Amino acid sequence: MKPLWVAALAGLGLLSAAADARAADQGLPANLLSGNFVWTCSTPLVAPANRPEDPCHSVKDPTLVQHNGRWHLFTTIRSVKRTHQIEYLSFADWAEADKAQRHVLRLSDGYFCAPQVFWFRPHRKWYLICQVAEPSRKPALQPAFSTTTHISDPASWSKPELLYAQHPANVKAWIDFWVICDEAKAHLFFTSNNGLMWRAETKLADFPRGWTQPQVVLRGDIFEASHTYRLKGLDKYLTLVEAQDGRRRYYKAYLADRLDGEWMPLANTREKPFAGRANVRDSGPHWADSISHGELLRAGCDERLEVDPTRLRFLFQCVLDEQMAGKKYGEIPWRLGILEAQK
Repeated sequence: MKPLWVAALAGLGLLSAAADARAADQGLPANLLSGNFVWTCSTPLVAPANRPEDPCHSVKDPTLVQHNGRWHLFTTIRSVKRTHQIEYLSFADWAEADKAQRHVLRLSDGYFCAPQVFWFRPHRKWYLICQVAEPSRKPALQPAFSTTTHISDPASWSKPELLYAQHPANVKAWIDFWVICDEAKAHLFFTSNNGLMWRAETKLADFPRGWTQPQVVLRGDIFEASHTYRLKGLDKYLTLVEAQDGRRRYYKAYLADRLDGEWMPLANTREKPFAGRANVRDSGPHWADSISHGELLRAGCDERLEVDPTRLRFLFQCVLDEQMAGKKYGEIPWRLGILEAQK
């Protein structure tokens, strides 16, 4: 017999018949589709590196994949002299993460940050999507890509190239670029710091070029850092997007049947967030009031960005309220930790 929550959701049209059966067979947690998430927070796992030549304020904006038995983690670092750079570290176990050797990528002498990494199967290459400063454009902040065939070699990444040959006329501001692919297309998502999430697309054969004019796909009390994933085995997509509660941050979640479909609220309020102070439980001393710019740990490493809905884990940047007080944003001492969903 199917669990009552599965039958109820199917009756509301939130699950297709096939997904209904798979959910029951796999014993999926009800919180995934009801939006009632509860998380346990790890202790701090990655802190800013100690660089006397350029003191580092924070480590943030994480993206990662697991490949050949190791985690490959890319982050933004905010420092005194160089304000926005991407740092790489690799480790086999999270207990070793903060001791891993740090490498600042040599992509640019200027501004580059907010990475996303994935293996693009058609090209047999690793892609790093990031944002760079291009003085000839207005706005100067632009989405770009870099590639390598050796993710473990931080010196092997190519110089960034812009995704768009010309800035799209209907976009006045954009930030935090995210690519995910289905069987036919690559989809580019981003936010614009004004309650809007946007999407553009290109054919898989044309990636990373050929992007359409972006269109607004979500409106609401949303801020930045939208990340979209395929729920493995469910024919559903999950979008996470950061929101603000005063200066404190938390995450909302939305579901869709297709990447070009309508995004339906799943956990989208301060009282019922995807992840926020309302539903995060500490496993040790309290150290995280803001749940900010994060990445779900994926079930694979390719462009489909699949996550295992039976084991959701969320690597995120976090800080205490008092550590933010009186500081400019770039001086906030963000650290990284992992949330694990409770079934």
